[in-house]
Amino acid sequence: MKKHFYTVCTLLVCMSCLHAQNGVQLIPFSSGYNLPLGLENCGDSRLFVVQKTGQIMICDAAGKKLTTPFLDISDRVKTRQNEQGLLGLAFHPNYLKNGFFYINYINRNGNTQISRFKVSAGNKNIANTSSEKKILEIVQPYTNHNGGCTRFGPDGYLYIGMGDGGNAGDPQNRGQNPSSLLGKMLRIDVNSGSAAYTIPPTNPFVNKAGYQPEIWALGLRNPWRWSFDDVSGALIIADVGQDLWEEVNLQPSGSKGGENYGWRCYEGDHTYNTDSCKARANYTFPKYEYTHSDVTGDCSVTGGFVYREVLMLLCMANIILLIVVVVSSARLRCTMV
Repeated sequence: MKKHFYTVCTLLVCMSCLHAQNGVQLIPFSSGYNLPLGLENCGDSRLFVVQKTGQIMICDAAGKKLTTPFLDISDRVKTRQNEQGLLGLAFHPNYLKNGFFYINYINRNGNTQISRFKVSAGNKNIANTSSEKKILEIVQPYTNHNGGCTRFGPDGYLYIGMGDGGNAGDPQNRGQNPSSLLGKMLRIDVNSGSAAYTIPPTNPFVNKAGYQPEIWALGLRNPWRWSFDDVSGALIIADVGQDLWEEVNLQPSGSKGGENYGWRCYEGDHTYNTDSCKARANYTFPKYEYTHSDVTGDCSVTGGFVYREVLMLLCMANIILLIVVVVSSARLRCTMV
């Protein structure tokens, strides 16, 4: 399913849409970006805007976009198809000391590339483009369902959301194939010295025959955007649906991994293609789902964040929200769960 446009920061966009109906004036904070699809912070006052075209731009505390890109690897990024490009950015938890950050992009071969870069020694606003250390390359059979979101978890490990690799309906059933990294949530240890990465010893499928040890969870279609709850540590995965159902999966903070979220056996809570599937009890079903149809106008799920504050949420009072941003061709809808 196609996404009709990109959001820079789903939380800020969602808050804006919540308050527009209360007569609050919406004022742009920063502008002038080219296909922005991610917004990250490294631990100081700057915001880093990920552009699909292969650049990372800096927005300062006043909303000013710096002219020179923090990183420009457009010559290494394939953007020909609508779901390809520079897709994710994650700053190392110790970034302000070691200068390491990790990106997820589609390389010139059309494959997912996870790489580490380092900031320049003499300029905190410019990355060293020659510092690329290639961590992991995953072959993509098609041009869609690449996933892209990459984040460090509360445990210090790097999590990588991988789509099923396409095409429609996951024809090779990669989401359920334990020998494939596609259609999975991966967890790796990048604090591994000279090695590109190592496998965390507590990953659920370590030393299990037929399973790739990088797998943390499986049965995902296209986890385009997801996040950790900063307070509880829970993992919230927005998974883009096929024909009818969008879903948000919740992995509790105490999870030991290994959840199977059902795709392609299930789309949301509903059967899709149950050939060679196990009994329903073997799958973990969404915390929230919604249908996309011509009637409702709702389309791709974009992402979710937990928000516990009362700032500007005039009708809310210190409750836990799961903010789900729903993208359609002409509007945003925000749903509280």
